[in-house]
Amino acid sequence: MWYWMLLLTGFGFAVAGGTVTITYLNLVPAGLSWIEFFILIRTRVECYLFPIGLIFITTALIMMED
Repeated sequence: MWYWMLLLTGFGFAVAGGTVTITYLNLVPAGLSWIEFFILIRTRVECYLFPIGLIFITTALIMMED
């Protein structure tokens, strides 16, 4: 049961972080360079939810196999 909760939490984090990152991509056509974009992504805490979510999902799937 806990692995399913970890999987669903990771999925929620990944969706939230991915959505925010894609939203920030709208700043590139507005004049932001790619270097400035990656610096912006690195400074925003909510963008770290995507890799954290992927780690949660991977951990839950590995633990479910055992």
